[in-house]
Amino acid sequence: MELTKLKTLLDAKSELYNRPEFILADPISVPHRFSTKQDIEISGFFAAIFSWGNRTSIINSANRILKWMDDAPHQFILQHKPTDLKPFLHFVHRTFNATDLLYFIEFLQWHYQSYISLEEAFAPDSAYSAENVGTALIQFRNYFFSQEHPSRTQKHIATPTKNSACKRLNMYLRWMVRKDAQGVDFGIWNKIKPAQLICPLDVHVARVAHRLELLTNEKATWKNAVFLTQQLAILNHCDPVVYDYALFGLGMADRL
Repeated sequence: MELTKLKTLLDAKSELYNRPEFILADPISVPHRFSTKQDIEISGFFAAIFSWGNRTSIINSANRILKWMDDAPHQFILQHKPTDLKPFLHFVHRTFNATDLLYFIEFLQWHYQSYISLEEAFAPDSAYSAENVGTALIQFRNYFFSQEHPSRTQKHIATPTKNSACKRLNMYLRWMVRKDAQGVDFGIWNKIKPAQLICPLDVHVARVAHRLELLTNEKATWKNAVFLTQQLAILNHCDPVVYDYALFGLGMADRL
């Protein structure tokens, strides 16, 4: 598609889907229940990690564990006792089970005992200067599994080193980093800039991007996620991932 026409289409679709009405039926509705930075980070992290499959199921699973945390996730992470974990012992969301969940809680407690924000797990230095968030995602996975952990849980934290598109983590970073007047994304992190984000890529977005000639194939890989973002940066170099709204919306329309 000719560049001007493509930008017109994607700008229009981004404007259509990047609005508060989008929030209610999307997993981002989970962290929007909260107002403090740490509660947003923790609830958003679980909502993003659970984000594959039916969106209603994703939201319900995230809200279920937050209810067990008395809807005060940061306080629970720091102050819970072993007996408080009893409700979590039979949790299942697709292939994510109680073993995984208990390690996630253990990691978050360990992290927040030393740091104010989860941003430090992705970008521990005073500034983040890499070309894109690939380095941050690798740093995060290494850090996340630096403690003794169940080997099965490794599959739930993707990494560019295995050519994974890292769709869920890139979506989480979009939530935490992007900020605009529409108020869908939170923009509560400052080290990583919107221009460094990578577009969340799954098979549906890859299909749309291929149809629009933004990708040469429909594979949801890290290589394609980076290439797609570079293509989108031609249209908006400061905030290429704003077009995630357009591509996701077009992909949803295909499935209706």
